[in-house]
Amino acid sequence: MADKIIAVDFDGTLCEACWPAIGAPKEAVIRYVMEQQKQGAKLILWTNRCGEYLDNAVRWCKEHGIEFDAVNENLPQMIKAFGNDCRKVYADEYIDDKATPVVEIEVKSKRPLRRRTARVRVAQYLHEPAPQNSGE
Repeated sequence: MADKIIAVDFDGTLCEACWPAIGAPKEAVIRYVMEQQKQGAKLILWTNRCGEYLDNAVRWCKEHGIEFDAVNENLPQMIKAFGNDCRKVYADEYIDDKATPVVEIEVKSKRPLRRRTARVRVAQYLHEPAPQNSGE
């Protein structure tokens, strides 16, 4: 299992959220998953869409250059390794607009931390500029 496995959500992640319609593409996310795939990553579309809505999403992804190795299921090698195709797909990385980074929860749970200190630590983790001091 040398290849990285990435599970990626559709609504709000690959495109703007406006279910049941399909929103505008989120170009940065699309570029990221395509680059990862070029580097050998396996991609799983992991979405709540089903039926014709899922078919439309898969078609939209193909039109935007994304071909998935699996859709709403584990990769065959993971099914074999685990002995089943469990509901939660196995991945090394999950990309979802609804996700909360574990580091954010850990930083918030440390006490006594001032709010600005927590925001600075999260910003450092995300490699973003630290927020300006707002008098907290």
